Amino acid sequence: MNNIPFAISAIAAGDQLSFSKDEKKHHARKKLALTVAHITDVHIRPELNIPQRFTQCLEEIKKKKVDFFLNGGDTIHAADYGDITRERVLEQWKAWDECVQQLKGYEVHSCIGNHDPWWAAPSKDDKMYGVPYVVQRAGMPNRYYSFTKENWHFIVLDGNNKSISLDQEQMEWLKKELENTPSGTYVLLMSHYPILTVTGSWEGGQHKDHVALRQLFYQHKDKVRVCLSGHQHLLDRAWYNGVDYFCNGAMSGFWWDKGDAKSARPSYYQETPPGYAILKLYEDGSVENEYFIHKY
Repeated sequence: MNNIPFAISAIAAGDQLSFSKDEKKHHARKKLALTVAHITDVHIRPELNIPQRFTQCLEEIKKKKVDFFLNGGDTIHAADYGDITRERVLEQWKAWDECVQQLKGYEVHSCIGNHDPWWAAPSKDDKMYGVPYVVQRAGMPNRYYSFTKENWHFIVLDGNNKSISLDQEQMEWLKKELENTPSGTYVLLMSHYPILTVTGSWEGGQHKDHVALRQLFYQHKDKVRVCLSGHQHLLDRAWYNGVDYFCNGAMSGFWWDKGDAKSARPSYYQETPPGYAILKLYEDGSVENEYFIHKY
């Protein structure tokens, strides 16, 4: 299996970790299938000039000639707290709608984060209650789904179940998805929550069904190549059994604010700066994941 590099880039001197010359030559010999932007934990809301800062990020990403966007959830700042009103939910989604007008002509494939659903609706019959409303507002075909581009199959998961896991219906669906993926087609999975992560050892937040998922991926080790996540607001890479697990920080950094005592620098969440990732997916199943710090 290929052990593919992980990189972080920034404008500021001293913040850059790039691919070696040998690694660049190695990838230059391969045929690129897709270039994909992974944005996650945008936490959009109208305050603090956040919409303007976010659209600046999107314009920056578009210059990198990506084929489409993967949005890792926590799209809006927070709808899940008990005191959140209908009006507050609506103004957050309005801010998202206005910002993604910048992405006309691009596909945006989203998953559901823990902060996206509104649980404080007057009743479960309310049209804005819970996950279905997020599916509608984020333009998703279902709470979990798949699609194929070139020789890559993309699987978007919903881990918003008890103890951060896939429900039985979804697990059975995932098994069939992997079984039905033809040989020579490679799989990228995206969940809001990490399936395997370095930062989970002190931050928590990992899929509790990671053992079952790991075993399933091993059964399809000729296909499964990448798992993407956010949630932690922390940047890490884990590798196991030929699968790269990239937890790609957060567009919002410290939720677009200045930070706290644990922030290494202003706007950092602990040691992770705000940013986004660009993935290069190759026809042979190899991948590059590069994280770009956004200076806002």
